[in-house]
Amino acid sequence: MIVPSIDLAGGRAVQLVQGRQQVLDAGDPRPIAERFGRVGEIAVVDLDAALGRGSNADLVAELCRIAPCRVGGGIRSREAAVDWLERGAAKVVLGTAATPETLGGLPADRVVAALDAWEGEVVVEGWTERTGRTVYQRMEELKDLVGGFLVTFVEGEGLQAGFPRDEPPKLVSAAGCARLTVAGGISTEEDVRLLDHQGADAQVGMALYRGTLDLAEAFAAPLRSDRADGLWPTVVADERGLALGLAWSDAESLRAAIDEGRGVYHSRRRGLWRKGASSGAVQSLLRVDADCDRDALRFIVAQSGAGFCHGGDWTCFGPDGGSGALERIVARRRTQPEPGSLTNRLLADEEMLRGKLLEEAGELAAAQGRERVTEEAADLLYFMAVALGRAGVGFADVERELDRRAAKVRRRPASSPKGDGLRRRG
Repeated sequence: MIVPSIDLAGGRAVQLVQGRQQVLDAGDPRPIAERFGRVGEIAVVDLDAALGRGSNADLVAELCRIAPCRVGGGIRSREAAVDWLERGAAKVVLGTAATPETLGGLPADRVVAALDAWEGEVVVEGWTERTGRTVYQRMEELKDLVGGFLVTFVEGEGLQAGFPRDEPPKLVSAAGCARLTVAGGISTEEDVRLLDHQGADAQVGMALYRGTLDLAEAFAAPLRSDRADGLWPTVVADERGLALGLAWSDAESLRAAIDEGRGVYHSRRRGLWRKGASSGAVQSLLRVDADCDRDALRFIVAQSGAGFCHGGDWTCFGPDGGSGALERIVARRRTQPEPGSLTNRLLADEEMLRGKLLEEAGELAAAQGRERVTEEAADLLYFMAVALGRAGVGFADVERELDRRAAKVRRRPASSPKGDGLRRRG
């Protein structure tokens, strides 16, 4: 699949040719990251840090909150790599620092070793110094210590002139269990499709910025369909991962969805269908995923209104329940108060809400037995939902925070009064 790239210099998104000459300034990287993030992980490279002329660290950390980011540039030690994993990087990308000594102790599945190759030879120091070692030799040294390799064909970087097409299968084989990403010269849908079929991802920058390669078309390039009409079944899920229903996508609707950042599908009766255009139950598109066989899609959306189903339910499989339904009840009480509602009293009275939270937490702590613990947890969860709703926070936000903590590398000391499990699960 495609991995869109954002290179940073002076707080702006830029593109360089062969790592030397800046030929494009794309401006503020934040909206770019929001758009790129709709198709999955993005690569973010701090060129200033890589070249020792400053840092865009705060901006990179901000981009990590917008989209899942592979962070690279200037990461030269194990401690620096851990710092970025702690700051929210999905993965870290290490270049010259990718040595067995540095990589030891890092979570391999979140580390990518970047190997810059000029005619098969690894080059360093901004691609100016030859090492005398081949990419394959470096991969053999590192393949058991990383979860991925980024191989850049330097001679084609920024030129959109293609890449050596016979190399990726050999590199995939040499990478072992590590996932291969290829960069340098990728400029067409066919490039992306070929790499995916060869078992590699395509990291693309220049072609996306110049418009010679469309983001949605690049994402769709590896997709296939066994249907006569060529449609892709599309599972639509909310932020919690709950399946709302099944829709269909084609190239036109997928492009509109990614470009507009909303739920857009193909209706077999009406053609292009923008969900909520008439009902008001619009969707913000957060991410599109392709399944492992590349013949089905999943849209993760933020659903508004009554729900996805035309019948008025949250899902096409019937009403939702549990924490999702509770969250929406609280949200509805905020905008449509109901006389005598406990929820409205709690929303209006901070001290009352605080007291109930403390009371129910204590009762849960003292509860014994499965049934009693379940009841007290349900009570506490209700008051938590009101507290979250009062602050404009959703359960999905809390779940993302839990995921963020689970991804931390550093653990609290076992003697911490809050307990290690509160900061990192497991």
